[in-house]
Amino acid sequence: MNKEKFHIEYIFDKVSQKSLWNHLTTPPGLSAWFAEDVSIDGNIYTFKWNKATEEAELVSMKPGTNVRYRWIEDEEEHTYFEFIIHSIELTGGTALEITDFAEPDEKADSISLWDSQIETLRRTLGI
Repeated sequence: MNKEKFHIEYIFDKVSQKSLWNHLTTPPGLSAWFAEDVSIDGNIYTFKWNKATEEAELVSMKPGTNVRYRWIEDEEEHTYFEFIIHSIELTGGTALEITDFAEPDEKADSISLWDSQIETLRRTLGI
């Protein structure tokens, strides 16, 4: 079964885009909300949760704006997960757009997991 792409957007008021960016791209930032431990070796990020370990390749990055990762063990070459930061001109807030892929019957669970992770990110950022 092919995975389907989906987008989710989260609004952050009163957050520094630089701080948010660091939480999306650096080992200390990612390990504060995304995984228990994160390390980088070249373009390979190693994420650890309990006893599970997953590796993702840094596919592309536009500093301060967007970063795209691809799980190395994912059999579908076209899949990735991406974080895009942009400003909301009307309110002055910051939006974080996440693009990810999931099996059709697992999409709701994936969105729920992102919702939970983003709540942890908000707490880590102090908002």
